[in-house]
Amino acid sequence: MFEKRRPGAVLFDRDGTLIRDVPYNGDPAKVEPMPGAVEAVSRLRRADVPVAVVTNQSGVAKGLLTPDEMDQVNARVEELLGPFDAWAICVHDDTDGCTCRKPAPGLVIRAAAVLDVSPRECVVVGDIGRDMEAARAAGARGILVPTAVTREEEIRDAPEVAGNLLDAVDRVLSDLDGPVAAAGASTWARALGWSRW
Repeated sequence: MFEKRRPGAVLFDRDGTLIRDVPYNGDPAKVEPMPGAVEAVSRLRRADVPVAVVTNQSGVAKGLLTPDEMDQVNARVEELLGPFDAWAICVHDDTDGCTCRKPAPGLVIRAAAVLDVSPRECVVVGDIGRDMEAARAAGARGILVPTAVTREEEIRDAPEVAGNLLDAVDRVLSDLDGPVAAAGASTWARALGWSRW
C-alpha cells in the first residue's frame, strides 16, 4: 500500500493512454489524443505536478519507423497535449535484452532521475499490464486505464484501475489510493464485453 502523499511526478504511457494506438506510427498526422488526455495533463500541470512520458517504441528496432519519424510523432504529441517535463523512450525490441523496455523498470527509473524524484514518488498511468509491471518493478504506484485492447487478466492483476484518464488524475490529486477491488475489475470486464466475470 502506498502512503497518501503528493506525487513527485506522473509518468504516462504514450500509445493507448495519451494518444490512440496506431501501431508503429511514424506519421504525425495520425496522432489523436485519447478522450480526456488534454484536460488530464493540464490538471496536473496546474497543480505543479511534473508530467513525463515513458514509452516502448520497438518499431525503431524493427526498422518500421526511423528515429526522426518517432521524434516527429512525439513533437506532435506535445503540440496537442503541451510540453512534457521528460521523455523516456525505449527503441529496443523484446529480444534485445535491454533493461528499459517495459515491463522492465528502466524507463520509470530514467524518467524519475531526469525529474530528480524517487521512482517511489511517481505514479505510472498506462493501459496494459506491461505498464503496471514496470511501475511495480520500479517501486512506483501504477494506475491502469483500460481500453478495448486491455486483457481481462491485466485488469484483474492491476494494483489500481481508473475509469478514464480524468479519473486517474483525480485519484492522484486527491490521494485516492489503494488496489482496485474485485468488484471494480468485474465492472470493467462487463463494460468491455467480457462474460466470464
